[in-house]
Amino acid sequence: MLTLEQEIESMRNTMYQLYEQQATYDEILQISQSLDSLLNQLENRSNGMTSY
Repeated sequence: MLTLEQEIESMRNTMYQLYEQQATYDEILQISQSLDSLLNQLENRSNGMTSY
């Protein structure tokens, strides 16, 4: 099982690969939004908040 930090790094790599492969705007937007969600979870965890 991946840690949250590992998931974030994996998602970043995926987004970069999609960009390099000239993926559509919608594909990159979708992965970017998923990455934002993971980053928000990390920030909430760092601030002592829980995510439900």
